[in-house]
Amino acid sequence: MPAFNRNDSVNFLSKLTWRRFFNMVKVYSSYQVSKFTKKSVQWGMPISISFEPTTSCNLRCPECPSGLRAFTRPTGMLKKDFFKETIDQLYKDLTYLVFYFQGEPYLNPDFLNMVQYASQKNIYTATSTNAHYLTDAAARRTVESGLDRLIISIDGTTQEVYQQYRVGGKLNKVLEGAANMVKWKKELKSKTPFIIFQFLVVRHNEHQIAEVQQLAKEIGVDDVWLKTAQVYDYENDPNNLIPTIAKYSRYKKGKDGHTRFNGNNKNHCWRLWHDPVITWNGLVSPCCFDKDAQHQLGDLQQQSFKELWQNKSYKEFRSQVLQSRKNIDICANCSEGVKVWG
Repeated sequence: MPAFNRNDSVNFLSKLTWRRFFNMVKVYSSYQVSKFTKKSVQWGMPISISFEPTTSCNLRCPECPSGLRAFTRPTGMLKKDFFKETIDQLYKDLTYLVFYFQGEPYLNPDFLNMVQYASQKNIYTATSTNAHYLTDAAARRTVESGLDRLIISIDGTTQEVYQQYRVGGKLNKVLEGAANMVKWKKELKSKTPFIIFQFLVVRHNEHQIAEVQQLAKEIGVDDVWLKTAQVYDYENDPNNLIPTIAKYSRYKKGKDGHTRFNGNNKNHCWRLWHDPVITWNGLVSPCCFDKDAQHQLGDLQQQSFKELWQNKSYKEFRSQVLQSRKNIDICANCSEGVKVWG
């Protein structure tokens, strides 16, 4: 699960029940047993899930399959009834729910209704947005929905820099949306959502890190996260994205001149034990790095989540990671264990 700032950790802890806490203990224990024995053991139900509201997006970001329209899977919208049916199976054990995988969540007209439904189940809810649809009315509805965490992608402090990655985006819309959120939190005297500026550090914006932190203070945003960028073709870096500041890069150049991944390639992965991804049409993927859902572990339109969580495909995939993670394509460029700076 994502890290918690101390200012919203109290809110997260308020969602815990004894059943959810015991589920956490079971899941974490099974993960540790699996690491030690190199055999897939799974106790408990997911602690966290990522649910995809849509694959549609209004931007054309160069390293994003949604932005590039590069999916082999269909584009569509998560249906409210299917979402409710799935949450009804999971909410007693589930603590954290991310309304994001690919696409822009606010394009789904039922998005905030689904957030509200999960909030009523006392689940900690979060989403990530490019903020182009955070109008005054949408901002108010977001606060009223009970959303706990709102991540706003802002990858530049000037339009010239911002649009180099957020192709087709308008920085003034992002800043306006953030200001609307801050305004309605104050108007409604709400402690949530915890608002975060997420700054994807790449070569063309690394000089603006101090500026985005100052901008967040001026608007009243709660925190700034500096995120490392995933570059698919990092050997060649065709979009010239890898930053020059080493601590903000997932990659490093060796003495032989070749660029290598600088992340965690150990034969285990906590995500597989606690945090599955559900696509808009009910496919379950092992984690958020399987962006095109090519490693399908089940279909919730065909079976219950409990059946799927313990099925043969899931067990085999966990076993594969425990034996040789480097041979799995989606693990080769994974940021598990790569730090995000707050």
